[in-house]
Amino acid sequence: MISVEEALKIVLDHPYNGKVISLPLHQSIGRILAENIFADRPFPPFDRVCMDGIAINYNQYEKGQRFFEVEKIGAAGMPQQHLEDTTKCIEIMTGAPLPLNTNTIIRYEDLKASANGFEIMEIITPLKNLHFKGSDHQQGEIVLFENQKIKAIDVNVLATVGKSEVVVKANPKVAVISSGEELIPIEAEPLAHQIRRSNVHMLIASLNQIGLVADNFHLKDEEEDIFQQLKKILETYDVLLLSGGVSKGKFDFIPKVLDQLEVNQLFHRVKQRPGKPFWFGHKEQTFVFAFPGNPVSTLACFHKYFIPWWQKSQFGKLQETIFVQLEESVTFNPNLTYFAQAKISFDSLGGIIAKVNKGNGSGDMINPTKQDGFIEFPSHKNEFKKGTVYPFLPFHPL
Repeated sequence: MISVEEALKIVLDHPYNGKVISLPLHQSIGRILAENIFADRPFPPFDRVCMDGIAINYNQYEKGQRFFEVEKIGAAGMPQQHLEDTTKCIEIMTGAPLPLNTNTIIRYEDLKASANGFEIMEIITPLKNLHFKGSDHQQGEIVLFENQKIKAIDVNVLATVGKSEVVVKANPKVAVISSGEELIPIEAEPLAHQIRRSNVHMLIASLNQIGLVADNFHLKDEEEDIFQQLKKILETYDVLLLSGGVSKGKFDFIPKVLDQLEVNQLFHRVKQRPGKPFWFGHKEQTFVFAFPGNPVSTLACFHKYFIPWWQKSQFGKLQETIFVQLEESVTFNPNLTYFAQAKISFDSLGGIIAKVNKGNGSGDMINPTKQDGFIEFPSHKNEFKKGTVYPFLPFHPL
């Protein structure tokens, strides 16, 4: 058995390096950029008017002129206007280019309108109400970076620089696999000795939550069936998530079959609770996460190992660790890393407070629905005092 720290390092040392693909702009939301996005021209591309009003040459205002006759009108979408007579003004609209021979915009709220012009009613200063060319970004500057996740707000930038097609990282093909004769489809009526398949659906939903889709398979507790099905799946998919069949029972054939299929085992069994029988390995660029079958064990391994692995594969780094403060003291005697289910709340300063709610063991699938994630308690310690701080693995975005 290896430590949690060793196991996580091995997992992170084997990220997924997938292909890159080009997607239409509106299909790229939530995907990871595989290229830097550059400003194709200055932002803004011209000296832009920020208020509806008039454009004047400030020199005339300094000379004491307060009434300006309207020479012409300029609107957004019109070519840049030119003020011919500096004793006059151009009535101008938001978004229009600053007219030539002018340098100051005076908003309507500071003017008194008459039949043929405007009188300035407030003290004004030069260069007001203007968004100057290139003041946001210069041409050629990076405006969105490779390896960042595309958010809805980023579509604004992509559209502005003309990216109707966006180069992103391709998502892997994922297979979620259950095993066990006791498991039946969710639409079936179970006999007294049977239960409905649930872990696989939890895993698929968890994958959906981070932007991945998966196909679902079920294996019988028969070595030949497991061999034949896994052989086909390994040839077709990039990532396999298995739930069950990795412990020491007589029908736990998964590790043996993976070895027969020449999948390189990187470790099997981790010093942790829940999830001790966790198995991880790969065959070339196909990665296998074989989780224990108890629902809380599956959940703990998914959040401790798969989520960081996916972050490293997509972003090249992990997201910042969340830390929580214990509301009550906790004891745990085995020399194992302990993933304790907990509910969180926030104090008046925005700190995260967590209360452990253990539930009824790793087979209790109801208790996690009432919690927000796992607190990770280190091994070589059995008492964790109220007010102390530990890492937190959230089940969902906080």
